Amino acid sequence: MGLIKPALSFSLINQLKKDLGDLSLRIDRLMHAMDSPNSSLLNEFEEIHNVFHDIQVSTASHYLNSYLAPFTNQFEVLSKAIQHLSDRNHGALIVIQRNDALDPYIHSGIAINADLSFPLLESIFHTGSPLHDGAVLVCDSTIVSAANVLPVSKQKVVEKKLGTRHRAALGLSEQSDALILIVSEETGRATFAFAGELYPIRTNGVT
Repeated sequence: MGLIKPALSFSLINQLKKDLGDLSLRIDRLMHAMDSPNSSLLNEFEEIHNVFHDIQVSTASHYLNSYLAPFTNQFEVLSKAIQHLSDRNHGALIVIQRNDALDPYIHSGIAINADLSFPLLESIFHTGSPLHDGAVLVCDSTIVSAANVLPVSKQKVVEKKLGTRHRAALGLSEQSDALILIVSEETGRATFAFAGELYPIRTNGVT
């Protein structure tokens, strides 16, 4: 499946250039610091890692909005839900249908057929809810079903590194053009799966 990446905005390109320039300076300082016996390389590496992660998250969040915009006008609702679920370490798995029909890949769901809303998503994924372990299916501005079972990725490297939600999200994204939002129950970190890849996103609008 070919992935067409939407163009970056002029303002984002300028911000990325600035951030990458700052990152380059940090790396240059680190290379010079290696000649000093008193340098703290571990701290420098950690700072560089954090800066690079922030750049990656900003870019991924831009792409997330671009991928979703043609298929749902509820980006802000999804963003708010992901932020609150992430803050509370409530695991979540939200499938947004795009062009491909998903009936061949999604199984055992409970019909909801309700307007997409932040309170409803939070109640579904609240710990102890009978529906919280499965995936929610969203089509346009409607929650179609909950407690859905997704196909799990068969990649060996994926099996070793990721939990069930992430492997299920990757599995569906490998077989369809759906976009899947994931919140980790263990860490609260938010990511999205698209075209067989995982990307970190912001919890302060989406992460």
